[in-house]
Amino acid sequence: MKRTDRDKEQSRRVITRRALGLGALQLAVTGTLLWRLRDMQLEQADAFRLLAEENRINLRLLPPTRGPIHDRNGVLLAGNEQNYRVVMTRDDAGDIDLVLDRLQRLIGLEDEMVKRAREDMLRNRPFVPVTVAERLSWEEISRVAANAPALPGVTPEMGLSRAYPLMADMAHVVGYVGPVSDRDLAREESPDPVLMIPRFQIGKSGVEREVEARLRGKAGSQRVEVNSVGRVMRELDRIEGEPGETLHLTIDARLQNYALERLAGQSAAAVVIDIPTGDILASASAPSYDANMFVRGISRTNYNALLENDFRPLVNKCVQGMYPPGSTFKMVTALAALDAAETDGRERVYCPGHMDVSGNRFHCWKRSGHGQMDLVSALSESCDVYFYEMSQRCGIDRINAMAERLGLGERYDLPMTSVASGLNPSREWKTRTRDAAWRIGDTVNVSIGQGYVLTTPLQLAIMTARLASNRAVLPRLLRDPLERAIPQAASLDLRPEWLEMVRRGMAQTVNDRRGTAYSSRVVEPTMAMAGKTGTSQVFRITQAERDAGIRRQEDLPWNRRNHALFVNYAPIDNPRVAVAVIVEHGGGGSTAAAPIGRDILLAALNEGRPPLGAYPTSQRNRINAEQEALKDRLRDLGSFRVSRA
Repeated sequence: MKRTDRDKEQSRRVITRRALGLGALQLAVTGTLLWRLRDMQLEQADAFRLLAEENRINLRLLPPTRGPIHDRNGVLLAGNEQNYRVVMTRDDAGDIDLVLDRLQRLIGLEDEMVKRAREDMLRNRPFVPVTVAERLSWEEISRVAANAPALPGVTPEMGLSRAYPLMADMAHVVGYVGPVSDRDLAREESPDPVLMIPRFQIGKSGVEREVEARLRGKAGSQRVEVNSVGRVMRELDRIEGEPGETLHLTIDARLQNYALERLAGQSAAAVVIDIPTGDILASASAPSYDANMFVRGISRTNYNALLENDFRPLVNKCVQGMYPPGSTFKMVTALAALDAAETDGRERVYCPGHMDVSGNRFHCWKRSGHGQMDLVSALSESCDVYFYEMSQRCGIDRINAMAERLGLGERYDLPMTSVASGLNPSREWKTRTRDAAWRIGDTVNVSIGQGYVLTTPLQLAIMTARLASNRAVLPRLLRDPLERAIPQAASLDLRPEWLEMVRRGMAQTVNDRRGTAYSSRVVEPTMAMAGKTGTSQVFRITQAERDAGIRRQEDLPWNRRNHALFVNYAPIDNPRVAVAVIVEHGGGGSTAAAPIGRDILLAALNEGRPPLGAYPTSQRNRINAEQEALKDRLRDLGSFRVSRA
């Protein structure tokens, strides 16, 4: 069919519209290209010029600032200090051996440091910066910066490093930080990327480890431009991280320092509890160590010296050390017998110096015997035979239940490393662990804190606080500085007349002439204390040794001597503070542990040096000389106080 003129006209219009649309599209594309070309040539000329010179943009994680730790009064226990360091990136360094050799000659690096840096670079991805050296002086870091062209991939930096200004005072409580290990990463379900930064440090022990997530903070990021030799040309942008949380502990740094100095020269531990709140005011384990050594990289020689020390300075004896409580356990047996209605406390039991049970002879510490004893006198004079008798009447089940009620055998939830639960033995426990039946001799041994029973100094301090208050006091180590009121602990529901007898026995232990701790009494009525001595055997005394005459403790090798213990609280009428002290292989509780417990308690009550007037007149000259000698070793904490909590 022949096309009409009208059809031809319509076809031309369609072609014209398509041509116009195509032309517009071409114009838009050309315009966009021209605009982009102008932007690249004019607006971004500097950036591309730098890139043309083999510059590179690096993205780096910025380690967060670790949160500080303070004591209850604002004294700084763990903080951060400026740290000049040198980092190196394998991807930018080229020949890493050559660069490390130049750096070693420039700032005098040790061979071990160079070897470790090389291993870190080969182990990590090529673009990850590795710390080669830190804690450099200003002169050393300046030499590195001045020689940057000859040190490709090397960057001088200023960062922060953890520091413990009180050194050994808080090592067992606060702990220390160290480089992230494979073991640390294995504990993390989804490791924080910041942990991948070589030699990034995290908590290894104590509060630093147990509260790591709160102290660490969140990493920031930084984009920097570096040239072909690794020199940073400029910072393109930075996103600051979130610093870690500031923590306040219940510890009183001044009391902690006093307790450690008072324990100096011995393998010992002391725990001080604020009875109304459960706050741990001091947790001193002696000897201690300077936590800064681990942060800065402890030498093998120094580490071996700590490991091989018989006094075990790396162990926190306050919560990790487990010891037979000796006679400090007798309050548990006394209350168990009262609770079982097996005695009214006034009944007298005759002590001839021993008791025969199931064909075995159990001795009292006083070989000639104590004669007639009631509950109060048995506690104050620490008669073993009385408690042998009570234990046979009430049995291990009652003793186990009362020990649990008073806080023994419990692992307390505290941000401290390896908190031990001790051992509150029972029939079921012996069957399960020893595949043996419980025997009456086991009960007799437990009744005086020997045999299977094991406690920590922390548990003994809690037991003492519960006896003083009749409340289920729980220990606290972290403190909210804004907290205005702490809920009162639940009642133990021990009958007041029972506690009155036990407390009177503890008071007479210290304040009666026949009491085992009479020489450690406090004569100031407003600070009068109650307490209980304890001596736990490390090795069993054989009958042959008894027949030959038991040697004096000081004549025995140190590691064969008895442990010395003392627990106390004060004031008697309104208990505020409870203390537990153990001196490993100290001999006797009355001679080795009680004087220390008294001094620490007086320091806690007086927020400083114990007042001389609290001591018996006959002891004041000696005490004054001891305190003067001690004063020279105590810290002045004024410069460490950052803020009031």
